[in-house]
Amino acid sequence: MAMAQVQTVDPTRIRRMLAQNKAQIRFTLAVCAHCSMCASSCFLYETRGRDPKYMPSHKMIHSIGYMFRRRGNVDLQELRSIGDIVWNRCVLCTRCYCPLGVDIPYMIGLARRICRDQGVYRRYDEG
Repeated sequence: MAMAQVQTVDPTRIRRMLAQNKAQIRFTLAVCAHCSMCASSCFLYETRGRDPKYMPSHKMIHSIGYMFRRRGNVDLQELRSIGDIVWNRCVLCTRCYCPLGVDIPYMIGLARRICRDQGVYRRYDEG
C-alpha cells in the first residue's frame, strides 16, 4: 500500500496533540517494562516469524514514544517511518494485551491520528 505524500510537517500541531494525551503517554512509557508479554497477543508478530518489529510494545515505543521523546520535533522522513509502523505493521485489531495495563491500541491509534493529521496515511486508491 502506498503512503500519502506530503511535503512538510507541522511540529506545533504534533506537540498540541501530544500535550492533549501527555499523562497517558507518560504513564505508558513509564510502565512498559519491555517484558515482551504483549507479543503473543499479536497475530502479525506470530505470523511474521516473531520478528521483533511486529511486537506491540516495539510498535508503540517506536511510534508515539518516539514522537513524545522528541517533543513532536520530527521531520518528514521520521514521520513517514512512524507511518510505516502504525499503518503497515499494525492492523489495530485491539487484541494486544499488556499485563501491566498499558493501552497499546490507544497509543498506536494516537500515533495514527497524528500521522493522518500531518498527511501521512495509507492510500488505497493507488494500484
